[in-house]
Amino acid sequence: MSDTDSTTTTAFGPVVGGERAAEALEAALRDAPADRIEAFLTGRRGDFTRFAGRRVHQSQAIDEVQIMVRAEVDGRASLAAASSISGLGRAVANASAAAREQARQGLPAAPPRAEPGPVDEPVVSGRTASGALLWGEDTAAWDVGEHVALADRAMAEADRAGGVAAGMFGRAVTEVAFHDRERGTSRYAAATEAQGSLTVRIDDGSSHWKDLSRSSDRLLAAESVERTLSEASAARGRAPLAPGEYDVVLGALAAGEFLDFFGAFGFTGGALASGFGTAATRAGEQAASSLVSVHDDATADLGLPFPFDFQGTTKRDVPFLDHGRVAEVVTDRETAFALGTASTGNFHIAREEAPHAIPMNVILRAADTTELDLIAGVERGVYLQRFWYTRTVDPVRSTITGVTRDACFLIENGRITRPVESQRFTVSVLDSLARVDGVGSVSLSQPLMNVFNGAATAPPLRIRGFALGTAPAPKGATA
Repeated sequence: MSDTDSTTTTAFGPVVGGERAAEALEAALRDAPADRIEAFLTGRRGDFTRFAGRRVHQSQAIDEVQIMVRAEVDGRASLAAASSISGLGRAVANASAAAREQARQGLPAAPPRAEPGPVDEPVVSGRTASGALLWGEDTAAWDVGEHVALADRAMAEADRAGGVAAGMFGRAVTEVAFHDRERGTSRYAAATEAQGSLTVRIDDGSSHWKDLSRSSDRLLAAESVERTLSEASAARGRAPLAPGEYDVVLGALAAGEFLDFFGAFGFTGGALASGFGTAATRAGEQAASSLVSVHDDATADLGLPFPFDFQGTTKRDVPFLDHGRVAEVVTDRETAFALGTASTGNFHIAREEAPHAIPMNVILRAADTTELDLIAGVERGVYLQRFWYTRTVDPVRSTITGVTRDACFLIENGRITRPVESQRFTVSVLDSLARVDGVGSVSLSQPLMNVFNGAATAPPLRIRGFALGTAPAPKGATA
């Protein structure tokens, strides 16, 4: 736990709070010796109940604060960070001093930035101006006692079935405050977050569920526990699956795994400005099925919406694939200036990374087809619940590799018939999305790797011709 300077409390709420965050940032920046200066603060408070086998093995409470100050002197800019409000003054002094030193030494000026754009309406009744839910009272009331009760139920029922259960139930509050001294702009918002994950193993069968939302009620956690137990039981007795090309139905978690890679594939302002990636080389091209629309949409009432980024810029809906056609990229103020556009509100900085624009609430738009109807449209194929250990192989071709995991079933004559073993796969994501002929109606959300407040949300997909298994080595090939 970091030093947060927070008052001791057991109530579920922000670590810092809007009024205190605004006062601290404005006071610290007011007399700073810099031509321009701005800062953002992120806070996160949460409680998470982790369990495995027959016991809760970790009941974790988190309070953390991160602050980043950007000072500019004679066109030179510097950043300094702090992990507590008590360290804010030192970060302001360090950033200002470093910018002054850069100016004294005549180092190159900072990249120019686009204007931040108008400030949107404030959060009202826990919702953004677009109507997306930020604050769920159901999540605030979804306490550790309920998490433990759900965990106990999952573990007991798995035990009665001869298996084991492991997972996590938790909730958190995320807050972001921003202040720009020269513009006199201050912004603040706080949002709830409910999470659940569960893996059940019975003999050689297993099933996995994961979801997150601003609202705990939307997780349907109790129903998901029942479904995961049932699927794990049905997945027992797996048969080998011959390598080959199959028509597949990807469960919502497997489909959502594709979305984690859209930043790497070049749907960012930095990549476009460099002439790299899909948006730069295939602009306007029909790269996926017309049934597929992928957006970075922080205005949607889905995933983890949030009204502005760490530069105080109001977020908007950014289509990456508009009915399969390559469309836009996400930007921050620096890449927006380079492209001659306005920032989409996607400035981000993560641990051990330089600041850059990235996708943060990626959503594959759902349709109105049930998962059973998608399966009914497959004569012989495979249902894949989720992927595991996926990695980028070739970002230019949008190729990834990974393995299928947990509940995988053979589909015969439109029905799931028997469980099959996991397989490695190496596929092009965009080529796979080009062969989608069915999109489901019920989505699940999962965290985006190494993205603060980031989520990927997708419904099930039906894809024709999905290669599973390692391709046989050509004749005469040597190891």
